[in-house]
Amino acid sequence: MLGTISAALLVTAGLIGLLMPIVIAALAPGFAETEKLQFAVLDGRLMLPYLAFAGPATVMMALLNARGRYVLTAFSPLLFNITLILVMIVLVFRNKGAADSAVVIAATVGAAGLVQLLILVLRPGGNRMATPLRVAFDPPMRDFFGKAIPGMIAGSGPQLLLVGGAIVASASPSAVSWLYFANRLIELPLGIVGVATGAVLVPELTRSLRAADHETLAHAESRGLELAVGLALPATLGLIVLGKPIVQMLFEHGAFTAADTAGTAQALIWLALGLPAHVLIKALSPAFFAREDTVAPLLATLKGLAITILLAIVLGQLFGASGIAASIAFGAWNNALALIRRGITTFGFSIDAAARRRLPRIVAAALGMAALLYLAAPFVPGASDSVHGGLAQAVLVVALISGGMAVYALLLGLCGVIGRAEAVNAIRRTSRPACASKHQMAIDGAQRSSVIDGADQTGAES
Repeated sequence: MLGTISAALLVTAGLIGLLMPIVIAALAPGFAETEKLQFAVLDGRLMLPYLAFAGPATVMMALLNARGRYVLTAFSPLLFNITLILVMIVLVFRNKGAADSAVVIAATVGAAGLVQLLILVLRPGGNRMATPLRVAFDPPMRDFFGKAIPGMIAGSGPQLLLVGGAIVASASPSAVSWLYFANRLIELPLGIVGVATGAVLVPELTRSLRAADHETLAHAESRGLELAVGLALPATLGLIVLGKPIVQMLFEHGAFTAADTAGTAQALIWLALGLPAHVLIKALSPAFFAREDTVAPLLATLKGLAITILLAIVLGQLFGASGIAASIAFGAWNNALALIRRGITTFGFSIDAAARRRLPRIVAAALGMAALLYLAAPFVPGASDSVHGGLAQAVLVVALISGGMAVYALLLGLCGVIGRAEAVNAIRRTSRPACASKHQMAIDGAQRSSVIDGADQTGAES
């Protein structure tokens, strides 16, 4: 598998490089016959080596996940981030132009992918191969690709929906940028929560199904759903309530103006409404993948993508970037509801009594946290305020986020979702609120390490 996927992606990367003008024209029709098209083609070709490195890295990460080793698969994407950050720091001090900086960063993406692969290859025992690498398209490999390709497309749902919206928005550079910046804030909780849940649930559910252990199956599904809702819902409400000050603090510098902040914040509200759906998809899809059914998630994803594009064409004309963001959220919920309906009719989801008791309390705790943030948000100064902006704004935003985490953990404790000691520990470490509930909400039946320690490649890079 390692040899075949590596060879296939090398060939794919080469073909995409040759056809890059056509690819960019299809993804961004608004760039046609402009200088932007040439910039996008050049940057796209420089980033392509990452695709070849990501293939073998993903195979090794999947093998580690299947063996219950999640820490290294969570750490390796950090090297990607660290490499990019170091290069960006150098660019800041070199004060290069925007176009030159973009070229350097695009080339760094490939190098960062190589670093991510090397940490997996050079790990202790990582270079011990039972058999030499080879390329094969025998029946087992064809069967694997028959299941993996639909699963790959289904697992790329959030990115595909954004691409669908960006295709419609490409005629307006501002709309593309607003959607991009807003989506960066959505990808952070999605990468940490959603795919981390799926990374653990797939092997655990598969083992439970093959052992016909229905009790462990229900336990794993219930804890995975609790974790997904318990971390995605407060993130959603927090981004909606504090979206504008967060966008101001992070992005309103240089060419990013107050108008850009307003547009990005509006798009963020609508994209945040789709975040729970994305996380539900990541929590529900493993139930299908464990049963070797990758077609049902694929069909749900394609249906959601089609709805997103159709709605974006209409709502984009009426409401601009906000309408396109709303279309993405609607497509995500359509995808999630399709999986729920299909799961109920085919095999039924096993949710235990503890989950039925805890889930409403988790929702209540998240709403309580959001209410307090809503009351406190007006006291955050604007970035354009020459007296109170800047550092004061950043301190208050960080304080509100940390306080919201502590309040949420406390409410979970008061509602009986997590124990008192865990709630107190969460307040002491508000920068890592998920740790307070991971022992209660993770998939402890399999004696695995925390779901939070796993992360997928895409989410972690984002």
